[in-house]
Amino acid sequence: MNTISVEDLRTLQNSGADYQLIDVRELHEFENANIQGILIPLGEIPARYAEISKDKKVIIHCRSGVRSANAISFLEQNFGYTNLYNLEGGIIAWANEIDDSLII
Repeated sequence: MNTISVEDLRTLQNSGADYQLIDVRELHEFENANIQGILIPLGEIPARYAEISKDKKVIIHCRSGVRSANAISFLEQNFGYTNLYNLEGGIIAWANEIDDSLII
């Protein structure tokens, strides 16, 4: 599975690169703290997979990296995605290393 560090994601954000960020946490988690991704909760991935690009880098994250890894495995196995990256450590790592103002 492809992964990306929070530092590399921050570099992508600052560079203006064309990528997609998907948050697979639940709505209440997203409302408490988010890093400007598109919310598609893990349970909705099968019905909403078409919203996830196959044409650019897609970074998928959750709280710690487990749910996003499950989402990536599902998407790769069932829909042939090859452009997905799991955010290492999820939003916990983002809060610890990039933005300690997030309440997770």
